[in-house]
Amino acid sequence: MSESIADDRRTRSALRAAQMYYMQDLTMDAIARDLAMSRSSVSRLLGFARETGLVEITVSSPLDHGAALERKILERFGVTAHVVPMPQLISDIDRLERVAMTAARLLSSWMDSNMTLGVAWGSTVSAVSRHVVRKDTHNSVIVQMNGAGNTQTTGIDYASEIMQRFGAAYSAQIQQFAVPAFFDDPAVKVGLWKERSVHRVLAVQARMDIAVFGLGSPFAEIPSHVYIGGYLDPTDYQSLSEDRVVGDVATVFYRRDGSSKDVALNARGSGPDLQRLRRVPRRVCVVSGVQKLASLQGALEAGLVTDLILDESLATRLLDPA
Repeated sequence: MSESIADDRRTRSALRAAQMYYMQDLTMDAIARDLAMSRSSVSRLLGFARETGLVEITVSSPLDHGAALERKILERFGVTAHVVPMPQLISDIDRLERVAMTAARLLSSWMDSNMTLGVAWGSTVSAVSRHVVRKDTHNSVIVQMNGAGNTQTTGIDYASEIMQRFGAAYSAQIQQFAVPAFFDDPAVKVGLWKERSVHRVLAVQARMDIAVFGLGSPFAEIPSHVYIGGYLDPTDYQSLSEDRVVGDVATVFYRRDGSSKDVALNARGSGPDLQRLRRVPRRVCVVSGVQKLASLQGALEAGLVTDLILDESLATRLLDPA
């Protein structure tokens, strides 16, 4: 029996078991009898159904604090929020993993055939890629939103690993962007953007249906990759400080009020300018940790977000920053 046939049979069995368990309220013992298998086999099929997205479980309650926060964020900022509940005393690493897991499941529910997904590499999106739920699609594309090279590395291995995870999960074509994260000379960037090989990738970016990104911040306990990966030197940090930058999306920097005009480093950056990013129909921001509050406030002011996935503590601070 070929592997694909075996996978199809397992998927059909898992779907049937899930329908009987979740929609018909049958016990696992009853399902085991009906399917002529052991109870443990039924349990594994139900686990497979959840892991692969055949079954999505939601919990709602009028007393749910997270749901109340989501409603308030929608009312105040006009974005759809998904607040991930978690205890106060939890490390930022565990906080990120829980938010990333939720983001990965939501992303798979939005991604479909004939769609282009833009991916901004970074610590947060790398975590999302490790949890992404498999969903077979057709004629779909994963495109890298910004370059990853610097003076120490091409960045290809780091960005490629993230891209490959999304591509494998969605059976999608991958378009990498083999350029530096930041150019030494803005004129070189202008010239390279005219090259047909680069322009082709830029054209794919222009067709993005979904963009998924984290928020860069030099203040977080888990530093953004752009701030620890050798991409910026002391002169760059001084420039960002003078320009009152609070964060970045895909290595494009912005201020607390959401403005990015005349931020010097943006002339050398490889990510899509914020005006282009705002044209993407669904812009998924994944962020965790109260240290990224200023970065999140700036991104919301800039209108960069349509769907926001964040932890409960950050959501609370966003609504009451005092």
